[in-house]
Amino acid sequence: METIKLTPACKDYLWGGEKLRQDYGIQSQLHPLAEAWVLSCHPDGPSVVATGPLAGKTLPEYIQEKGPGCLGAGCEKFTDFPILAKFIDAKGDLSIQVHPSNEYALAHEHQFGKTEMWYVLDCEPGATLYYGFQHQISREEFQQRIQNNTLTEVLNAVPVEKGDLFFIPAGTLHAIRKGIVVAEIQQNSNVTYRIYDYGRVGADGKPRQLHIQQALEVTQRTPPQPDPDFHGHLAQCPYFTVDVMEGRFTLDCGPESFVSVLVLEGTGALWEGDESMSLRKGESLFIPAGAGQCRLEGDGLKCLVTRV
Repeated sequence: METIKLTPACKDYLWGGEKLRQDYGIQSQLHPLAEAWVLSCHPDGPSVVATGPLAGKTLPEYIQEKGPGCLGAGCEKFTDFPILAKFIDAKGDLSIQVHPSNEYALAHEHQFGKTEMWYVLDCEPGATLYYGFQHQISREEFQQRIQNNTLTEVLNAVPVEKGDLFFIPAGTLHAIRKGIVVAEIQQNSNVTYRIYDYGRVGADGKPRQLHIQQALEVTQRTPPQPDPDFHGHLAQCPYFTVDVMEGRFTLDCGPESFVSVLVLEGTGALWEGDESMSLRKGESLFIPAGAGQCRLEGDGLKCLVTRV
């Protein structure tokens, strides 16, 4: 069978909870369990192959052994693996933050910037998140409000419902807030500039680092822009194309791109010809480019399917 399951790298950021373990079956010794990097080649936390003859190898090692053809022709334009997929459980508020563009990040951080999307998997009643500004403000006002702790007065607080999509281009100020669980598909980058962190301290007892100067340089101080035309997909940009697939469906895994499947709900099976693989909520699958046709079916099955 060409399809493999992946074991995530996990993160214990202080705002995390226990829902990824309790509701999505993510296995980790970390407490809290804030993030599961379910499709990752990033050096800060690569996923690990869980099935097949290469089980135990990291995803980058798997790709090196299989060769670049397993990523597909669509990845040839990228110097690194293009995306990173996560489950995120926000028991508390995440910092108010921004991610830089490729141009800025390559010049200052020696890695790519980050455009990302969130698909809301669950949320508590009344949950909100920050997404851009209510109205355009000047750089001077932005800096002053950061300094006097009044920034949230001009932020765009958006009510959240299960199934909502938020597309977040680089430069968009944002923050997931408490009571929200999302699946995130993003560029393969870990560059985050914290703007405001509610005065919290890290595990070392010191205030967590802020990145005010960088944020002043990269933040779009405007309301969020309308989503671009995703051409019938849940989200689409130069780095990823994402769809929600439910029930019984077929995936054509041609030579253009690998396919990532995140099981969001239900149980079931994936079939490649006469071979099958069981599926359950919280699992991450990697289907190499050129694997052919795969059939998925199951009880209440709902998946997030990503290609480049």
